[in-house]
Amino acid sequence: MPQAAPPELDDEPGRGRSLARHYPRGLQIEPHTHTWAQVLYAVSGVMWVEVEREALVVPPQRAVWLPPGTQHAIHMLSAVEMRNLYLHERDSRHLSERCEVFEVNGLLRELITSLAERAREDDDAWLDAAYRLASIELAHAPRSTLRIPLPDASDRRLATLCRAVIDNPSADIGFEQHAAWVGASVRTLSRLFTRELGMGFAEWRRQVQLALAVSRLAEGEPVSAVARMLGYLPSSFSEMFRRELGVPPSEFRPTGTLGGTAGFAEENAAQ
Repeated sequence: MPQAAPPELDDEPGRGRSLARHYPRGLQIEPHTHTWAQVLYAVSGVMWVEVEREALVVPPQRAVWLPPGTQHAIHMLSAVEMRNLYLHERDSRHLSERCEVFEVNGLLRELITSLAERAREDDDAWLDAAYRLASIELAHAPRSTLRIPLPDASDRRLATLCRAVIDNPSADIGFEQHAAWVGASVRTLSRLFTRELGMGFAEWRRQVQLALAVSRLAEGEPVSAVARMLGYLPSSFSEMFRRELGVPPSEFRPTGTLGGTAGFAEENAAQ
């Protein structure tokens, strides 16, 4: 399915641009860049975003900040209602120069969705004020630290194994099985994981599992169903989740908070 084109972006600074689109589950948008900065946000559905050799699982409680010229690819893990903002480089210099994932509070959500839905209106005063306020909110939004490092394409075996785990992160499939499938020894792949990703296979797969689990829980899926999807018994999954993120999965709130300890939980995950 062809990807939807962004709104026309000229070289004139000033008011931002916006985009509202629906994407079906499974659609993939190939790597591309924009001349303007982008706020990538979905009011419903979950996206898998690959950028700067990292993967970000983005549920509706979060959005991605992409500075101008940042190459990124998107995979829709579910049907997605996208609402994006575009800001000219000269109007976003006070924001980060690197890709970031941030929490979307109620005000920022309403600003993004309203701007996307009222993009064709002629109320210049309202649009200018809304874009300015959205830019201010972006600068102060809490950042997320749960990211998944990705290998480059220099070793096909490692890249193939990582993609297989992303497509099926079940704990039922062991490292030895993955190694045999890609035609490499366990020792070779262990060395590649440490050198290229900075961690071992088991730790890296846990990061994938946690990111996918958080997105599923954010959509209201039962803990037991998420555990089975990842190849765990519910009790084992809850223990792993609590150990890695600091709270049990039952305390994860679909509103995007982790029982009031989101910052602590994500700092744990990043360590």
